[in-house]
Amino acid sequence: MESKSYLHQKISRACKSGSRVLPWLLPGIFLLFGMLGFINSGYEPAVKSNQDPQFFNIYPIDLPEYLEFAGERVPLENFDTRESLDRELLVNTFFHSQTFLYLKKVPRYFPVIEPILNEYNVPEDFKYLPLVESGLANAVSPAEAVGFWQLMEGTARDYGLEVNAEVDERYHLEKSTVAACKYLLKSYEEYHNWTLVAASYNNGRRGIDRQIGRQKENNYYDLLLNEETARYIFRILALKLIVSDPEKYGFHLEEKDLYQPIRSFEVKVDTTVSSFAEFAKNFGTNYKMLKFLNPWLREPYLSNNKGKSYMIKIPGKGSRIWKLEEGSNNTE
Repeated sequence: MESKSYLHQKISRACKSGSRVLPWLLPGIFLLFGMLGFINSGYEPAVKSNQDPQFFNIYPIDLPEYLEFAGERVPLENFDTRESLDRELLVNTFFHSQTFLYLKKVPRYFPVIEPILNEYNVPEDFKYLPLVESGLANAVSPAEAVGFWQLMEGTARDYGLEVNAEVDERYHLEKSTVAACKYLLKSYEEYHNWTLVAASYNNGRRGIDRQIGRQKENNYYDLLLNEETARYIFRILALKLIVSDPEKYGFHLEEKDLYQPIRSFEVKVDTTVSSFAEFAKNFGTNYKMLKFLNPWLREPYLSNNKGKSYMIKIPGKGSRIWKLEEGSNNTE
């Protein structure tokens, strides 16, 4: 009897408490059931008219019927080749933030890289190497490879770049692209195959030579390589496909979304510069913008004891101002 009395007391208290809470709880319950009914009614979220809804539902990506790298056919009839390309297309298509950033950067930097490749007769597809190597950024790897082209210090010096505490031309886009071209052409003299040249850029000529000797194969697609090098060409191919036709892979950008080239002019310097902050002010800009255009200047001064000539970029008048109606920052 005591236990029943205790139970009755608990129920009574709960009812009294509920009478106070119920007025606040009922609207929430009705809202919840209303939302559930709305969802079950077959409602689908609206999709902007300029977007393909298949990329909200996550469909497989169709592979191209035919594909080349630097004029050399990719053997897509091989299941392993197809699956390797499929993997990189999936990774780069659905890694939205990174790939979006790549697409935004391309208009700023590819126009600098493409003419240099053309001048040195290096196939244009090699413009995708720095996209894979560094994401078109002046990155520094754990192995201390530096810049867009991820050049090691010794390699940079071998191909004519200055590297010291005050000047590191691995950060100089134009000069590092020239050095990379020279390296690639040297590799082509050995392999006579651009796909192997690209693979050797990742793994080194010595590493590729070792695997060719062990496996008695000289075709990239027939070589068993370490994972990074085995994926390397397919990463390049995936980004080539996406950059060439972004909308096909669900990326929709307008002109205003893209990072435009920064208009600038060059000033010849063949003396000591005691302060680049003061130097910048003399040209109506600041140290931050000077360094943005000249990241190869590693200190806020330049000793230049040998009187060497350097061409330093200065931002053009109004080049920092972004205009919404044009989506451009290189206007007067």
